[in-house]
Amino acid sequence: MKGPLSNIMKQAQAMQDNFKKAQEELEKIEVVGGSGGGLIELTMTCRYDVRNINIDDSLVCDDKEVLEDLIAAAFNDAVRRVEAVSQEKMGSLASGMNIPGLNLPF
Repeated sequence: MKGPLSNIMKQAQAMQDNFKKAQEELEKIEVVGGSGGGLIELTMTCRYDVRNINIDDSLVCDDKEVLEDLIAAAFNDAVRRVEAVSQEKMGSLASGMNIPGLNLPF
């Protein structure tokens, strides 16, 4: 292949390689979500695997519903952090690709 199509194919291959590397990096990144002013902390990978939940001892004797709500809030906080890190990591990949006539939304 020669000309613009060859260039596009090379860019696509490079982008695919970079995407794979970024996914591998995201598997290793951990974020911490929290709730209750730090009373609950949840550690999650950027693959959404929960690694650890830390519950302050003062909550163990509290109302079960409060504890459940705080765990859910910490989980949701961690998910939002994973999404932000993932978008930052992956969004930069497509921005380097320059295909004439194709305007990517990234």
